[in-house]
Amino acid sequence: METIRNIADICEIPDDKLYVYGEYKAKVKYEKEFKNSKVILVTATNPTKYGEGKTTVAIGLNDALRRKNIKSILTLREPSMGPVFGVKGGATGGGKATIVPEVDINLHFTGDFHAITSANNLICAVVDNEIYQGNSLGIDRVVFNRCLDMNDRALRDVTIHNGKNNTREEHFNITAASELMAIFCLAKDMDDMKRRIGKIIVGYTKDDREIYVADLGIVDAVMSLLMDAINPNLVQSCEGNPVLVHGGPFANIAHGCNSLIALNTASHYGDYIITEAGFGADAGAFKFMDIVSRNSGIIPDVIVLVTTVRALKYNGNSSLEKGILNLQAHIDNLKTMSSNVVVTINRFSDDTDEELAYILNYVSKQNIPTCINDVYSKGSEGALELADLVLANTYSQSLEQLYDVNDSLEDKIFKYVTNISHAKDYVASVKVLEKIKKLDKYKYPICVAKTQYSISHDAKLLGYPKDYLVEIKDVEVANGAEFIKVFLGNIISMPGLSKNPAAKEIKIVDDEIILPR
Repeated sequence: METIRNIADICEIPDDKLYVYGEYKAKVKYEKEFKNSKVILVTATNPTKYGEGKTTVAIGLNDALRRKNIKSILTLREPSMGPVFGVKGGATGGGKATIVPEVDINLHFTGDFHAITSANNLICAVVDNEIYQGNSLGIDRVVFNRCLDMNDRALRDVTIHNGKNNTREEHFNITAASELMAIFCLAKDMDDMKRRIGKIIVGYTKDDREIYVADLGIVDAVMSLLMDAINPNLVQSCEGNPVLVHGGPFANIAHGCNSLIALNTASHYGDYIITEAGFGADAGAFKFMDIVSRNSGIIPDVIVLVTTVRALKYNGNSSLEKGILNLQAHIDNLKTMSSNVVVTINRFSDDTDEELAYILNYVSKQNIPTCINDVYSKGSEGALELADLVLANTYSQSLEQLYDVNDSLEDKIFKYVTNISHAKDYVASVKVLEKIKKLDKYKYPICVAKTQYSISHDAKLLGYPKDYLVEIKDVEVANGAEFIKVFLGNIISMPGLSKNPAAKEIKIVDDEIILPR
């Protein structure tokens, strides 16, 4: 690895804006405004449970652009420790397209997740203390939950004993699914973050009046825990190119994009910004354009849609001809908002030439630029053709939003399920329908929580399902994040560990931590 000061020199980051954490990590003083950089958004078709290499492709693409002497910077989310010890493992790429130092990034890194967890739980502690100390605010129902950056199903439903024989039910979230994480990644600057934190609804009175964090008088205390975390983290790819890693909301529950602050900061040091949105284009990419772009005005100049033979065959029950319809679903979804899409096939070692040619031919017939990449095996060399396609197809464009933010909540949900999930309508209980009407006063975008394995609410509906009914399980307002969560099907905000979690494969050899691959 290069020293982090050398990486900062590549980006021309001045010393007075660099806060060094050892030799290979640093924080960069955040920038408030977005300059005139080109934005490349990397997304994918619906994944298998092992992932399809979207992060790897983003890393390889940045390395390839740098190899062509293009001043580019990659911005990524920080990995949550829960999945690192679960099934997914780390989130730093793979093969010859990785970011380093891998172990640091995947574990404690610079402490951002811990800061967010602590700030979140400070709010919860003060809420329960307010109730214990006489409840002058009249809190009757608490809706803000504690969080932990670990997959721990035992904490999904717990009973809180907060003194004086007061008990209530509590539900932990994993930190990546918390409202505070979403706020951290959507705030434009420190003042905006403080404003949003003050707006968080922590509970309601008996007459259904909202109680906010601002009412607790602790906004500055919460911000005091985030003062260092607000600055993006600078690391490098294994080819020595700059990467900003900051924030980490899940895309199947939250909005799945790295921080707006990281995008703003990257625009001061790069002409091209590559950024990745979590899971399929129906999740993170849609939310980037629907939530992040609305909030910031930052519009992708080109969208790179990653697919694999493996994922398409999975979506077709081993048939590539059937499974390729999942690729079509994501192309169709992206084109509802943006006309500028490039498709790339992330090559795996067991792909056949016939399978790869079939996908290339299918996409080319639609006049969509497409290519194969081999970043895992070849690093930047394996993404040179992709880099050429991206450069040739990057141009400023407007964004056609799926709905107006002032539409009714019923209409927003209907437009999503019919245009993105391709269902004919949605169904919900009377209780949920009443909540939808009640939350209509919040004129925010929606943030759909759903399975990552299907464009629908059901992980078993693979490929390109159409003309079915989507089940809406719940809706919640995230007033600080300024979106409304819409839960499709059964979505759990605190994951559990599998029977054989990755934690069992982590080893320490000669004082070095070895993570499973």
